[in-house]
Amino acid sequence: MTQATPIPWNATIARRRDVSPGVRLLWIRPDSGAVARFEPGQFIQLGWPKPEDPAGEPPTRVRWNKRSYSIASSPDEHEAYELCLTLVAGGVLTPRLFDLEAGARVWCDDAPKGHFTLERIPAGRHLVCVATGTGIAPFVSMLRRYRGTGRFRKLTVLWGARESADLAYHAEWTAAAAADTSIAYAAITSREPASSAWRGARGRVQSLLEPATFEHVAGESLSPEDTHALLCGNPAMVDDVRPLLEARGFVLDTARAPGNLHFERYW
Repeated sequence: MTQATPIPWNATIARRRDVSPGVRLLWIRPDSGAVARFEPGQFIQLGWPKPEDPAGEPPTRVRWNKRSYSIASSPDEHEAYELCLTLVAGGVLTPRLFDLEAGARVWCDDAPKGHFTLERIPAGRHLVCVATGTGIAPFVSMLRRYRGTGRFRKLTVLWGARESADLAYHAEWTAAAAADTSIAYAAITSREPASSAWRGARGRVQSLLEPATFEHVAGESLSPEDTHALLCGNPAMVDDVRPLLEARGFVLDTARAPGNLHFERYW
């Protein structure tokens, strides 16, 4: 009988932090000893072997179930990729990752990928970032890398989650906004228990874009003239917010025609 093919793991879970029952932070350290070069907004793929056919011979090579995860760490952090995961019931990979402890072995792609970066956005603009769930990760990376560099005139982040317990980076964003007038932040929850101590907004993240609400959060109105909007998260959110912004004069950025509206579906 053919022996099972050795699994070519190439990374280790260096650390894990449980944020809530459905949200977890993982730090993935490649065997090379350092992360590959990347830009804030890019993602890395993790993989787990596909199950072998119990009725047949073991495969001659490992086949992977792969999923993409946006990187929350700054490119200046070289030891591990920080990833924020949401538990997806019935998912192919994420439930498996939720079972792993620090020290467990995983497969990690050799290099990050993706174009949801600031490459096509001129410096000194107002960046309005709308996220749901773990779609906040690329904006965390941008905050950590670009804060204080002049890369943006202002950074306004609107973040929606089901419950306040899922807001893995709430303290970091709150502190950044309190210490830096160029950063504005608001979080909103859609399924927060009525009896909880959460004092923030309740509802859908789209409501934070209403003119009066947005001006209260950002300290200025939402103008497409010097603003770029970046959307990342649930596809339904992207589909709802995109026409709202286009109605206010925002134009979708494409490979053929530059615009000031960018999005990444993250689910």
